[in-house]
Amino acid sequence: MNLTLSLDERLLAEARKVAAAMGKSVNQLVREYLEQLATRSPVEEELAELRRLSLETGGHSRGWRFDRDEIHARP
Repeated sequence: MNLTLSLDERLLAEARKVAAAMGKSVNQLVREYLEQLATRSPVEEELAELRRLSLETGGHSRGWRFDRDEIHARP
């Protein structure tokens, strides 16, 4: 499928420089970017997963905290 974009000439010129430095075309960069957007998990889903994992594991430290020596200990 084809898509037509309207871009400022200066923006397109800079995009072409960046794409050339990466060994790609502007078309390829736009296509890859759109693929990333379309396959990225929405933020709401990621937050829901974080909440679910937090509830599943309990995550209660019972007030225990690392002390300075433990944080900087080397194996």
